[in-house]
Amino acid sequence: MTASGLLADIADVGRDRTRGGYSRHVFDTAELDLREWFAGEARRRGLDLEQDRNGNLWAWWGGPGPDAVVTGSHLDSVPGGGAFDGPLGVVSALSAVDIMRERGVTPAKPLAVVVFGEEEGGRFGVPCLGSRLSTGSLPAEKALRLRDPDGVTFADAARRSGLDPERIGADPELVGRIGRFVELHVEQGRGLVDLGGPVAVGSTVIAHGRWRLTFAGQGNHAGATPMDDRRDPMLPAAETVAAVRRIAASAPATRATVGRLAPNPGGTNVIASTVDVWLDARGPDVPSVVRDVEAAARAAAEAEGCTVELREESWSDEVVFDPALRDELSAELGDVPALPTGAGHDAAVLSAHVPAAMLYVRNPTGVSHAPEEFAEASDVDAGAEALATVLARLSR
Repeated sequence: MTASGLLADIADVGRDRTRGGYSRHVFDTAELDLREWFAGEARRRGLDLEQDRNGNLWAWWGGPGPDAVVTGSHLDSVPGGGAFDGPLGVVSALSAVDIMRERGVTPAKPLAVVVFGEEEGGRFGVPCLGSRLSTGSLPAEKALRLRDPDGVTFADAARRSGLDPERIGADPELVGRIGRFVELHVEQGRGLVDLGGPVAVGSTVIAHGRWRLTFAGQGNHAGATPMDDRRDPMLPAAETVAAVRRIAASAPATRATVGRLAPNPGGTNVIASTVDVWLDARGPDVPSVVRDVEAAARAAAEAEGCTVELREESWSDEVVFDPALRDELSAELGDVPALPTGAGHDAAVLSAHVPAAMLYVRNPTGVSHAPEEFAEASDVDAGAEALATVLARLSR
């Protein structure tokens, strides 16, 4: 089946009627439904399915073994995300298997389609959780303590989904099977729009991280507390949100965003006791930006009689994808362009351990992580064809 047809098959899974778009988070109903869908598609193709100790799914064409060619992506989304981010790489990988068979290609090396869990960090706050755990770049003890917005730990969620929390963690034997890894993804930007083709290869991923600022004051009654007798953490939180924009704008090539803010207890007629603010910062000057944001937050908190605590939740250095593999893929596809990205990917995590590459499919809107994210069906299918071409080369 074509990649666009497979994407249409899952178009109704995880629709978010409140936010628009899709909300599919690791081990929730929508994501589990998509896992079942993937398992069915793998069986229909005669692929051998296994779930690893960290909840990632592997569908093998040929028995698992060393020097494997691996492709795939993720099925989870950000809250209210688009239809393409993650699933496009998975459906394209399945379609590429079909295309290779139609072309009479039988891989000489083991080939696998992988679905990584919690790439977006939409439930437990750490992006690329499945690939970070497998490679050992995230300690298991830290991951198991992570909590979702309802207070459920990752350990409990994993246990409910049939995983053994005591086995979660680095999996060097599995990662060691990978000879080359290629991830196809919808472009998150407009680099391809003016270049005249539907596909590009990836060059770099900029450094990026997430931090949580917790402002603490005095919860109280909104009507009974005079304005000059308040320690309201919402004020320094709001001032910090504005400071993030100002500070990032003065740092070249840096992007910083506050996309989530959570007051506790969150009542309309209640002065909050605490407010959590999540900062996403990316670019070459992130450490100094975070220091300046922290300084602004402390000054604003002190002025209101509040306190603030800053905690790093994740960090990824700049990634340069394997140049030889990048150039090999570009040449095989007719010298398609190489594009940088400000978005993180499982391929970037794996690149520290195995040769890894990215393929991007044109997104005419340039919008991602939102319902307006888009790719034409013809471009989706062209991406799957390109993926089949490079997989055939790498697996021979």
